[in-house]
Order: sequence, then structure tokens, then C-alpha cells
Amino acid sequence: MQDGEVIIERQGTAGIIRLNRPRALNSLTLPMIRMITEALDRFADDAEVASVVATGEGERGFCAGGDIRALHESARTGDGLASAFWREEFRLNHMIAVYPKPYVALMDGITMGGGVGLSSHGRHRIVTERTRLAMPETGIGYVPDVGATWLLPKAPGEAGTWLGLTGLDIGAADAIHAGLADLQIASSRLGAVVEALSALPRGSAASDVDALLRGLAEPAEDSRLRRNAAMIDRAFRFDSVEQILAALAEEEGDFAAETRGVLLTRSPTSLKLALALLRAGRRSASLAECLGRELGACLQMLDNPDFFEGIRAAVIDKDRNPKWSPASVEAVGAARIEHFLKPAEPPLSL
Repeated sequence: MQDGEVIIERQGTAGIIRLNRPRALNSLTLPMIRMITEALDRFADDAEVASVVATGEGERGFCAGGDIRALHESARTGDGLASAFWREEFRLNHMIAVYPKPYVALMDGITMGGGVGLSSHGRHRIVTERTRLAMPETGIGYVPDVGATWLLPKAPGEAGTWLGLTGLDIGAADAIHAGLADLQIASSRLGAVVEALSALPRGSAASDVDALLRGLAEPAEDSRLRRNAAMIDRAFRFDSVEQILAALAEEEGDFAAETRGVLLTRSPTSLKLALALLRAGRRSASLAECLGRELGACLQMLDNPDFFEGIRAAVIDKDRNPKWSPASVEAVGAARIEHFLKPAEPPLSL
């Protein structure tokens, strides 16, 4: 399949999945989710395919996440597309996590939200000097999803809490430090990566792919998250957003001040719900459990005024000035957060 929103092809023994909406930073639509799922099913059953490579067309990004404008419209009209999108996207995220063949994600450029779901659950996660990775959901009145509440709690210390609450973007070194990527390879060598994978023998193991990729990798630069780990761990160890903000106010240095300033611009409801989901993820036994909990929260978000306001400010009117309701974390009660944690009906089927 050589055209459309996803390009599916075979190159030697490599199955290639190319996201093909470069003008939209390869943001995901429901038809794209279905095409990727179908391709993975087909490649899994094809004895000639030794590995699968996921990449994005254009030079700006791998995938900027779900098409939030379409999700906003679906939530407004109640047409059911948002629910179908999340259910099928989350099933795809789980499929990638348990995929039987080596799955290689080339996270070149912008990799955010749903793009993290397409990549960081894979067995071989490649970043480049151009990678900008984020789970930016608290800035649009939403919460980290696509299994992020399984991935982020596994980051060293409280780095995952910092990522999930601030929504700030990070580069290659931080992505590797946080456990969301494995290796850095220069963007100029990604063509060589695909060529080398396409030449692998049938039946190659994950260890063969790993050795190939390590041979093309380069050292990552120093991680900003690693440098600030002690402060992050002190401030983000708490189980309430109010305590985190208070702890940040007591810290010295620009990084703490910047972090606190960013948190104060995020949706208060999203901050509290994201923290609750991240702490629940830390106690969870499986990705499937986290995805099911996230789905329940996502479906409740369809009635959340901050979801509409955040997307309006970010992509509709683009004034970057959302008016959150409630406007402060102190005004977000526990009952409101419990409302978002209702199990999805019907439950997520994986």
C-alpha cells in the first residue's frame, strides 16, 4: 500500500509502517489506527518478515499524537468517534507491547502523546538528535494515556511524575534516562538502519536486531532529568499536587522555578487526575490494567469542560490562554477525581 495516511510496504525482510500525514505531524486518525493494526497482524503471520519498522514521513516528526481536533469535534457532537478511537488505539498499544517479532520505532522529531504509545511500548526504541518527546496532555485539559501510566512510573525516581504532570518536551538523552527509548542514532543514519534491518535473515531474534542497532548507535548527551534528579525526587514524591507545588516553592534554582511555573499553567483537574492515575499505575500489575483505567478516565473526559477549553486554546482559536474550571488545584475536590476513575463500560477488550 503506497498511498494514504499510512504507507505499508516490505523491504527485504523488514515490514515497514510509515505514518503519512507530514503536514499534520503524522497525528493519528481512527483509519490510521486500523491500518497499522491490520499491517501488524499481517506482518506477524508472514514468515518472510523478520522485523517491523515504524517511522514517520517528513522531517518534523514521528507522530504528534492523536488528532485532537477530531476528538474535540467528536466530544462536542457525541458521535462516538472519540470512544472508538481510544478503544482501538489502546488495543494497538497493547499489541505493540506483546508483539511477537522485533518492533523498531524510529522516534525522529516530534514524538508526543499517541506517538509515544506507538513507540515506547516497542522492543527497540530509537531516538535521534531531533527527537522532542512529551506527554503534553495536562496542558490541554486531558491526561496522559496510551499506557503512559504504566511507562512513566517505571522511570527512575520521580522523573515520570515530572514528565506526566508538566507535559514538557524532552530530548534523546532524557528519553533514554526515563526508559522511554533505548538508543540514540543520528537522523542521517536512519536510512542505513532500515537497509540493515531489511537484510536480516528470516527468523532473526530480538538480540540480532539489538546488536545491529547498537552498532549504529552513538552516545547520548547528558540528561537534564538526570542532572536534576535529586530535586525532582524531593518535590514530586508527594501524592498531592498541592504538596508538590509547595515543595517546588521551597527549592532553589531555575529548574524548580520553571517547573512550578509550568504546573501553574496546566489544568488543575488534569494535574490531580494525572497524579492519581500515575500513582495507581505504580501499583498496577500490567499494562492492560493501566490501559483499562485510562480508558475509563478518557471517556469521562468527554464531559469535562477543561477538555474542550484546552483544545480550543491550543488548536482551535490558538490563543494559548485556556480558562480552567476549577481554576486552582485547591478547588478540585476528591469527589471530582473519583468521578473520572469510573471503570469504562464496556471494559477495554485486549
